[in-house]
Amino acid sequence: MLELFQTFALPVLAIMIVSYLLGSISFSIIFTKMFSKEDIRTMGSGNAGTTNVLRSVGKRAAILTFVFDILKCVISVLLAKYILEYICAASNAPFYIVNYGIYLAGFCCSIGHMYPIFFKFKGGKGVVTVATMAALAEWRVFLAVIGLFIVVFAIWRMVSLGSVIAAGTYPIATFFVTFFTDYYHGGIVSLKYVLIVTAITALMGGIVIFKHRGNIVRIMNGTEKKLFGNKEKV
Repeated sequence: MLELFQTFALPVLAIMIVSYLLGSISFSIIFTKMFSKEDIRTMGSGNAGTTNVLRSVGKRAAILTFVFDILKCVISVLLAKYILEYICAASNAPFYIVNYGIYLAGFCCSIGHMYPIFFKFKGGKGVVTVATMAALAEWRVFLAVIGLFIVVFAIWRMVSLGSVIAAGTYPIATFFVTFFTDYYHGGIVSLKYVLIVTAITALMGGIVIFKHRGNIVRIMNGTEKKLFGNKEKV
């Protein structure tokens, strides 16, 4: 255990720092300033996210924001994957460490997105980056969560409601998929792995829900607006 810590401590720390810095590049702020010369945090709902960019600036800025927010998480995760795969192969370390690195990279990128050091720690709500990490870390969980999001959004037309429900479902889906398919039936991973990745996704989902606390109050009060037709503060 000590040998594994000595081998991976610095690389994992470096991956976490780089992932956070990549996440801190707030493309909603960058593209809004590029297209409108304004700060997205002073427009619409004040949230530095794709939905607010769509309503306040337009489709082109929103699409660019969406794509580049995905890309920064993809880069973070792939860096973690390739670096840790190389170290595992060189040191004969267990390859499940790579999966831990993928989750940590996605988590740190999402934290950077929500609390960007380059923009006074005022960023978005992390929905796109967390969804990207989920897709890259465990596609089966992603399909379950994104499917639920689509159903909720199709019925109520609220990005915030879909995001909150999906975030709450994320750790539950992670546990069931990894426990029943990878541990209980497949024997591919250990129970410790199941519990650790479930804890990471629970923390991620919890932070996303916390960032939506204002939306939750409006949903409960019946004052939350819908994306199409009325403007929704998300």
